[in-house]
Amino acid sequence: MKSMLLPVLAFWVGCCPGGALAKQGPSLREPTAPPTPLGLPTLQPPPLPSPLGTPNGQVQPISRNGGRDRPEDRQLDWPQAWPTSKEVAHGAPAQPLAPGWKAPARPGLVQRKESPPAAWEQEQSHNKGLSPAQAPPQATVTMGVEAARPWAAKFRPLQTIRAPRAKGGAVASEEGQGRKAGGWEAKRRGLKPRKPLKGASRQPGQKKAHSRGHSGSSTLETTGRGRKRPGSRRGYRRGPADLGIMEQPMPSLPASCLLAQAAIACSNVKMKHVPALADPGLTTLYLAENEIAKIPAHTFLGLPNLEWLDLSKNKLDARGLHPHAFKNLTRLKRLNLDGNSLSTVPALPTSLQELKLNDNLLQGLQHSSFRGLSQLLTLEVEGNQLHDGNISPLAFQPLHNLLYLRLDRNRLRTIPPGLPASLQELHLGANVIEEVTEGALNRSRSLSVLVLSNNRLQEDRLAPRAWIDLPKLETLDLSHNQLVHVPSFLPRGLRRLTLHHNRIERIPGYVFAHMKPGLEFLHLSHNSLRADGIHGVSFLGLRASLAELLLDHNQLQAVPHGLLGLKGLQVLRLSHNKIRHVPLNSICDTRVTQDSNLISTHLDNNLIDRRRIPPTAFSCIRAYHSVVLQPQQGEGEGS
Repeated sequence: MKSMLLPVLAFWVGCCPGGALAKQGPSLREPTAPPTPLGLPTLQPPPLPSPLGTPNGQVQPISRNGGRDRPEDRQLDWPQAWPTSKEVAHGAPAQPLAPGWKAPARPGLVQRKESPPAAWEQEQSHNKGLSPAQAPPQATVTMGVEAARPWAAKFRPLQTIRAPRAKGGAVASEEGQGRKAGGWEAKRRGLKPRKPLKGASRQPGQKKAHSRGHSGSSTLETTGRGRKRPGSRRGYRRGPADLGIMEQPMPSLPASCLLAQAAIACSNVKMKHVPALADPGLTTLYLAENEIAKIPAHTFLGLPNLEWLDLSKNKLDARGLHPHAFKNLTRLKRLNLDGNSLSTVPALPTSLQELKLNDNLLQGLQHSSFRGLSQLLTLEVEGNQLHDGNISPLAFQPLHNLLYLRLDRNRLRTIPPGLPASLQELHLGANVIEEVTEGALNRSRSLSVLVLSNNRLQEDRLAPRAWIDLPKLETLDLSHNQLVHVPSFLPRGLRRLTLHHNRIERIPGYVFAHMKPGLEFLHLSHNSLRADGIHGVSFLGLRASLAELLLDHNQLQAVPHGLLGLKGLQVLRLSHNKIRHVPLNSICDTRVTQDSNLISTHLDNNLIDRRRIPPTAFSCIRAYHSVVLQPQQGEGEGS
């Protein structure tokens, strides 16, 4: 009897999974949820809202079949395992969720939501044909890890071009809808999952971590040693609200490009054309130092919110750059076209605030070159082929708000006419300017900085009222010119005067007397000043204001007169002259006990015999180490 009963029982257990014996314990082939410890209360989470309108909002658990016990897995209490294929075949009802969830033990760790079955099968197509119960859940677990790392959110994906939703076949929601008709029913009927588009395949030896956001999804390629870097942004991905939407592949970017939340930087990667990007969230595109020679009209159609575009140091010319290439960039604020071969100013969006066209081949500025650019604040056209004859007097008329203008390294002989009244800073260095006429700056009453260095200016070619009435002019650079003495009729409110590398032989008396409140910085280095060229009244008007006086690299044989009257002086440089003596009361007034404000005094590289310096010559200086006396000329030869 026993020999007959045992085969019957074995057959009954094998063919009837819903029998009485099957209810006594879980199947060995099925993963079970971890038991809830006795005596410990469990927390019941509130129902989660479903993005696609699921009534219960339950969250599908993540499969742990075959996975290791990792620390990030311990943060979640897995309430239910996936049903086995055998249960699906027999139509067994789904087991209810466990009654409790553990609260996340680590702040910021988000409980991830499993993809629906149909989408989950599609992801498993890369796992060498393994069944859903056998495929390792590495990509799914990585999603939870990436969500816990704040730095991962810095990499923002490009918004890919999406095609219309595919018809047919219901797809379960991202939040999970149990075993709905469109998921496991498709598997039972033998329907094949959709194959990924070309370009979405992984390269060998790389894992991919899917990070989801509000505007799309991104791919982070996992390199060796667990480091992650942005991938090539190709293929398609699914977002929380984009299930069933097929995404067209985007062109690959070089591996050395840097990707940030709203920026792409591809500098010096030998790129020959601008990639056809489509991302409304992209605001910065840096493509400098490449080999881009052509930009068609449709290049930036997919970047309507771009604010900063850098195309400097490429191979663009008037033929390769389409006249309307920047037309649709209605929010562009900064455009850098330095270092190209442009001969004309291209058509520009009216939203532009900064334009750089340095080191091009511009042949002139017409009255329509800057049409509509009323918001432009900064304009740089340095290093071109501009001269007095090819700049229209109306060229700058549309620039009502221009603050900064750079015209260095051109062929200008005079200051261009028609400058905007709003201009605050004007750079005209390295031209061939020979004179400054009286009406050249009449309208520039907001000007505060004027740079005329490296020109051919002489004091007799400076009109007496060229700039004396400019109320806000505080900085004037006349270095590297042909001046023989400090020019008269300087602006009344001037604070910084730069005159180094001229031929100045003297400082006329009372030349600074009309200034109020007076100069703070006077740079007269590398000139031909002699002791008889500086008088006691040469610095009149600078008694309380002058803080820095540079007289190094001149022909001075003695300490200049008038230094005792400069009560606010802090920095004095007399090095590299021919001074032989430091007389008493030349730098410090020994007749008074008040300390000097000098914090740096340079008398090195002269002909001074330090043994003959009076003991009280520097008595007013608080720190003796601030006086530099060595080396002197000839000291190195005798030693």
